[in-house]
Amino acid sequence: MTIATGDRFPNVTIKTNGPEGPEDLNTGDFLAGRKVALFAVPGAFTPGCSNTHMPGFVVNADKILAKGVDAIACLAVNDAFVMGAWQSDQNAEAITMLADGNAELTRALGLEKDASGAGMGVRCQRFAMIVDDGVVKYLGIDAKGVEQSSAETVLAQL
Repeated sequence: MTIATGDRFPNVTIKTNGPEGPEDLNTGDFLAGRKVALFAVPGAFTPGCSNTHMPGFVVNADKILAKGVDAIACLAVNDAFVMGAWQSDQNAEAITMLADGNAELTRALGLEKDASGAGMGVRCQRFAMIVDDGVVKYLGIDAKGVEQSSAETVLAQL
């Protein structure tokens, strides 16, 4: 079952890149009492994600945060080391990188996709959501492009 607007975000422990290396991040704790703009990409360092999707959130981070958002987060089925390197490469210090290396959160959301044809295994679909105190208020999923999951679309939904 795919998560939908109005649903409670699943409580899963994944990784983030901390100052000392990978750290556990419990999604329930991360989202509790906060408004979070979360976007997901099929893979860090991939062309569409690096050239189109992430840059919009980097450029618009201040505008998104000014709309009452407490945190911006990027989810990918990559390890915390890759997500940390991608964060540095993209100048995305304002964005919390969520490493779902085993696709556990992605599966709990029902938003996995089979990218094995491209040699990438199970990946996350491209999407964006606004989560307010653990409840999904907006969910935009893109089969192609970033129309439903762009930073501009998230801004328009806030």
